[in-house]
Amino acid sequence: MEMNKQILKAAILGLLWIPVISFCQSETDNDKIAASQAGASPLYFDAQATGVPAVEPGRFHNEQECQVRAGLPDFFEKIKQGKEIVVAFIGGSITQANLCYRLQTARYLEQLYPSARFKWINAGVSGTGTDLGAFRIKEQVLQHKPDLVFIEFAVNGAYPDAMEGMIRQTIKSDPTTDICLLYTIQNGQTAFYQKNEIPPNIQGLERVAAYYGLPAVHLGMEAASMEAAGNLIWKGSPGAHPGKVLFSEDGIHPATAGGNLYAAAIARAFQKMKTPALIKKKQLPPPVITAAWDEATMVQPSVVATAVNGWLPHSTEQDPALRKFNPWFATVFTADKPGAAFRFRFSGDLFGLFDIGGPEVGQLEFMVDGKPIKLSRDKQGSFIYYQESNTASEKVLNRFNAYCNNRYRGQFDVVKLEPGVHDVIVTVSSKKADKLQILPEDKREDIQQHPEKYNRSVIYLGRILIRGAVVK
Repeated sequence: MEMNKQILKAAILGLLWIPVISFCQSETDNDKIAASQAGASPLYFDAQATGVPAVEPGRFHNEQECQVRAGLPDFFEKIKQGKEIVVAFIGGSITQANLCYRLQTARYLEQLYPSARFKWINAGVSGTGTDLGAFRIKEQVLQHKPDLVFIEFAVNGAYPDAMEGMIRQTIKSDPTTDICLLYTIQNGQTAFYQKNEIPPNIQGLERVAAYYGLPAVHLGMEAASMEAAGNLIWKGSPGAHPGKVLFSEDGIHPATAGGNLYAAAIARAFQKMKTPALIKKKQLPPPVITAAWDEATMVQPSVVATAVNGWLPHSTEQDPALRKFNPWFATVFTADKPGAAFRFRFSGDLFGLFDIGGPEVGQLEFMVDGKPIKLSRDKQGSFIYYQESNTASEKVLNRFNAYCNNRYRGQFDVVKLEPGVHDVIVTVSSKKADKLQILPEDKREDIQQHPEKYNRSVIYLGRILIRGAVVK
């Protein structure tokens, strides 16, 4: 009841933004988390994979764990009709990883509905939140015509504006696609549930879920209860606490036992939601926060690029260093010479890059509507972006960061402009970043031994991000 009061209070006050509380991770934890961001996963997966633990709902009960709202009426109706069911999971690294909850949940649903024919989609991208999710949901999820979409982004910024965009895009694509929000938690957040409170970052997502009548599941409640009873260690080393369940090693990503607890919460939610909902779905209402993210999308650069000079499509399947990204990008648009440029036009207010980092990546410069722009970094809540600023000192967007040493990772950045039709020229900069200084001291061994790998300016562009529409 107290949790419902919090949600109602937030709605009455008209909160458009709730600050995300930062929970500290050690450098070792951060390295473990970053290592999980090294590559892509196959979009379709098999729930029959060997070694996937079977989960049961268990005996844990908290009435607030699952907010049923309008439930999943179309999903259950399609199950009853014996149709093939496409279920998609979209989220961050907790979704992308195999045993953090996703595989266990898929196996549970196949056991719960043995006569159903399921197809499973893994649209998890490590280290990213609802902002990139809103850009990629159309290509990686909606074009596959899902019947049910699980959305998990609570520990990755929990930016509610873009969450609303993902929801609205899904409803616009097909009103019969059901949506269920999943709330994972991170180090320190069990304390909120132990006090019968909702973590502040989740409150913003709950406001959106309640407005659209979507079910939502708080996956961490049972773990919080077990921790309070002394039966669970949230973060630790395997074998260090005999007789207790180890939830995670880094404070965020569940070990298999932790993933089983997350999946059990989803199993309980299905038991609670299987009774047909009495609330009928309504037409897409006006936005509760913003409709700005309704038109977020991503496009293949080689398809929209014009005036191309020095950029070429490059197969990731044929490149051993990039093959791990093939599930996201069959080809990347690549250039390795300063001055290489291409052009595209769009109508909207945001453009960006979803690309691949690594030792050799360089920097980019942009000319927008006929003039070079300087960039300053800004943020709205957890949404981080660049925008044009005459007072900024830099006119480059660096694609090399502290985790680009001797490995590749997916990454993205966006640039905010005034709404309108824009002509953008993307150019590989002749200016090189001081990569040695960017890398922490404990990650400099490779650059010191192989400086030639880093002394390059390569760009591997997988998708252009646009909030708006391409103009040809």
